Amino acid sequence: MPDAWSNKGERHYEHIKNSYEDRGKSEDKAEEIAARMVNKERRDEGRTLNSRTQGTGNPNTSLESRTRDELENRAKELGMSGYSSMPKDELVRAIRAKE
Repeated sequence: MPDAWSNKGERHYEHIKNSYEDRGKSEDKAEEIAARMVNKERRDEGRTLNSRTQGTGNPNTSLESRTRDELENRAKELGMSGYSSMPKDELVRAIRAKE
């Protein structure tokens, strides 16, 4: 659990994790789901440093299904420049070419 979570966040994480384990999810999957849910709530409530930052999206999904913010974060990770002025489809092509 991240250090930035409050006691309430930690309790909520444990509750969600245990609930998913009770439903038959592996411990690793339950931990991932619980952490994502608690972090999303923190983001939605504005309790993160940058409310716009939402990671780079699920790597198991297509680039086209990711949000513009997630694509821009991925482009930044790859050290690309000029991505903020690209249309989404062009940004997707540029990321694919860079990966």
